[in-house]
Amino acid sequence: MKRAKISPVLFTLPNQLSRLRIALIPLLVYFLSDPGPVASACAALTFFIASLTDFFDGYLARLYGHTTTIGKFLDPLADKLIVAAALIMLTAADRTPRVPAWMVVVIIGRELAVTGLRGIASGEGLILAAEELGKYKMIFQMFALHGLMIHYQYFLVDFHAAGMYFLWIALILGVWSGIEYHVKVIRQVTTKHAVSSARVPLSPEHIEARG
Repeated sequence: MKRAKISPVLFTLPNQLSRLRIALIPLLVYFLSDPGPVASACAALTFFIASLTDFFDGYLARLYGHTTTIGKFLDPLADKLIVAAALIMLTAADRTPRVPAWMVVVIIGRELAVTGLRGIASGEGLILAAEELGKYKMIFQMFALHGLMIHYQYFLVDFHAAGMYFLWIALILGVWSGIEYHVKVIRQVTTKHAVSSARVPLSPEHIEARG
């Protein structure tokens, strides 16, 4: 009996980095379940390592041409999972002040909505480039989560307050870019269907009726 061969695509370095990011989620959750300053610093360090893998998996994929279908799935999935896990744990953390739950709902809801829209666009054969605002949102979100995880005051810096400042910016940019993406998808899908309808040949009955 022949063994099924495992595609080497699964084990490219960029895909392995995305897998590592997912594997770091339980460790991040473990550290965030402890409200102490040491565990908070460890959580921020874990998230920083995850952020580095996010940068290098995309960089290496473009550098060596290792862009794969599974990589296109794993990379955004890993990002959304670790961000959602961090936000949920920060909302439930046994320390004050906490991250407002409504902000977490809006941020995660936006990510789910955009993922759904990407699925619709892909089903229609449309390829839409990432929004510039979405990239800025991700940058501010990374800064925010690092600050919120550290939480405590060091070197006269209130990391929770700084994190909330960046989170507000990320929230506004996220909602704004989500609306823009929504409008773009609807516009392109509508245009595509309109063009397809215009190319449908008329039946003999329609031709006779016009004549």
